[in-house]
Amino acid sequence: MTMFTEPARESRTLKTERINCDLVIAGGGLAGTCCAITAARAGVKVALVQDRPVLGGNSSSEVRLWVLGATAHMHNNNRWAREGGVVDEILVENTFRNPDGNALLFDTILLEKVVEEPNITLLLNTAVMEVIKSAPDTIDGVRAFCSQNSTQYELYAPLFCDATGDGIVGFLAGAAFRMGAESTEEFGEKFAPTEEYGSLLGHSIYFYSKDVGKPVKYIPPSYALTDITEIPRYRSFNTSTDGCRLWWIEYGGRLDTVHDTEEIKWQLWKVVYGVWNYIKNSGEFPEAETLTLEWVGHVPGKRESRRFEAPCILTQQDVVEQRHHDDAVAYGGWSIDLHPADGVFSEKPGCDQWHARGVFQMPYSMMYSRNIHNLFLAGRIISASHVAFGSTRVMATLANAAQAVGIAAALCTRDGLLPADISQPDRIRELQRNLMRVGQHIPGFRLDDPDDLVQQAHIRASSSLELAALRPDGPLRRLEHSWAQMLPVSAGRAPAVTFMVQADSTTTLELQLRTSDRPDNYTPDVILGRRIVNLQAGDNSVTADFDVQVDEPRYLFYCLMKNEQVSVRCSEQRVTGILSVRYHRTQQPEHDIGVEVFEFWCPQRRPGGHNFAMTIEPPLNVFAPENVANGIARPTSQPNAWVAAFNDTAPRLTLEWDAPQTIGQIVFGFDTDFDHPMESVLLGHPEDAMPFCIKHYRVLDDSGRVLAEVSDNHQTQNFLTLEQPVTTRQLQIEVLAVHSPAPAAIFSVRCYREAII
Repeated sequence: MTMFTEPARESRTLKTERINCDLVIAGGGLAGTCCAITAARAGVKVALVQDRPVLGGNSSSEVRLWVLGATAHMHNNNRWAREGGVVDEILVENTFRNPDGNALLFDTILLEKVVEEPNITLLLNTAVMEVIKSAPDTIDGVRAFCSQNSTQYELYAPLFCDATGDGIVGFLAGAAFRMGAESTEEFGEKFAPTEEYGSLLGHSIYFYSKDVGKPVKYIPPSYALTDITEIPRYRSFNTSTDGCRLWWIEYGGRLDTVHDTEEIKWQLWKVVYGVWNYIKNSGEFPEAETLTLEWVGHVPGKRESRRFEAPCILTQQDVVEQRHHDDAVAYGGWSIDLHPADGVFSEKPGCDQWHARGVFQMPYSMMYSRNIHNLFLAGRIISASHVAFGSTRVMATLANAAQAVGIAAALCTRDGLLPADISQPDRIRELQRNLMRVGQHIPGFRLDDPDDLVQQAHIRASSSLELAALRPDGPLRRLEHSWAQMLPVSAGRAPAVTFMVQADSTTTLELQLRTSDRPDNYTPDVILGRRIVNLQAGDNSVTADFDVQVDEPRYLFYCLMKNEQVSVRCSEQRVTGILSVRYHRTQQPEHDIGVEVFEFWCPQRRPGGHNFAMTIEPPLNVFAPENVANGIARPTSQPNAWVAAFNDTAPRLTLEWDAPQTIGQIVFGFDTDFDHPMESVLLGHPEDAMPFCIKHYRVLDDSGRVLAEVSDNHQTQNFLTLEQPVTTRQLQIEVLAVHSPAPAAIFSVRCYREAII
């Protein structure tokens, strides 16, 4: 740049750039990011405006909270509940590249996914500061300022999405919102908190420590908290717990969580540096001598502020009762998770968590403003009561919902519609179909796709697993808790299942057969039968044979109840849709707060989590090749997958039509273990690719010509767009390798004349 001078002026204006697009998304947290990618892939020109230097919001390296949703660390009864679509793609990719949970690497994956989309204009370090309106109910544009390049942006579009967390666009536009907790009387929510408990959730800041192998001194800053006993639970601090496991370092629930954020941040800094002073200098932790404070958050992780009103406000009853919504487009499954407003300074427990029996639907009608007609809502500002917000507020759930906004925006863009127009029944069905096409799972719905050529195909396979036994090559599991083998059964008489157990001495063992109150739930609260069997010291075979008729396809729980003198033999064999679970605890509130009493039966994480060694009579015949066309691409009341036989060394799936078909794109749904939460940071994972996922496969036409070959897949969804459409009467999918010895499994195969994405 050459030297130049400019004379003094009375004033100057900012450099201004105008951007015209189809959809402006304000907020680049996980919800805004997944919304932008989903919309861009559907053909929408998107401007993504993020006021931070990184994407991801609370999941970014600035805050470092793990991404969670309906799976809830596998601590509830929501089996196979990890969210689908783009958020699944991101979590699967992060687990593959970053199984140790490095927050900086997660940043790079989010950024890569966005910049790879040519339809996205990304503006980092850019904060919305003004809304331009042409009418009381319509946004024309927004003005935003980038602090790094001193540039003002004017962004114009027919559609806007507020995913900013505090709802700055909705606030400036005049959208109706609420803040704080509703009374019990407003929605009849029995868990509505008292004033003493508080009506807002606070912010959190975490820290990381590091062992440098030599003594490290620590002199706290003058503003650090000096009296650690001001924190009633200060004895919970230790040298091994850091990062977002310290979520309960929380403050601000009695302040204005929008305008008092800087004050809240300072208080949290005082706490964090005071806690580290306590750990380093109190003498209570001699093992802390070689520890240093490696990282402290500079941006507080926000939980709650404004919640904007849509035509539907989700309530506690929607969550607990798992109410059906005709316009469901996403789902949740985190507990109703409310915190005392005084946070870390409260004498109450850090949270009050209450679960539903299963996942709950989230309707489209909670995702757009009721009075600003071209404003979508995404992220934690979506329309929910304070109590329901306690469940919807977690990131994977919000990203899942925001993906629905992305597809809705594509329909609006294509047809010149407003968000409310999509609520018409025929439009909702199209929205649901287009979401499921790109990997979204909507509980209670299946993909009905008239453009899918596989719906007219004859489907056969080289083999199909008839599960008659799992071999006894695994460890012994002592029944220190009650355990159950989950098995998917068809309508008819419940199979008899024989287990191998070892008894320390003569004793008895109680067997139970259980199921859930709904075929798509996994809370084993309905006891269908029980019996007591006598055991001799040493090896025994016990058969769980109950004269029980099953009315519809569902999972049964074959339970071996707690007896510490008994061990059950496990198997190293793993199969799509087959799990063992153990009794964890019982949810039982002391008072009537509108939640149900039931037991939690949860699986172990790998490398544990073995199935039982067993024989099954008659064998389970639920893995047919036709499952790949049933419109459900994960286990629900059945595995919903084609699974090859154990001894099939060359598994293949064949699609055949009565007449030649022209095919331009083939879409696969593979098993990346939807039961695995895939926490994005802090927690490590034992594998980078899921053991059930097909790694290497190829597709051939009716002449044996290879149309496509993928040699290193680890993703759930594969969209194979052919260079030139082919006309064929047959496709053959040859499975060449799986990521583990698990039998080959495919949830879905769809074929289209032209690309859908």
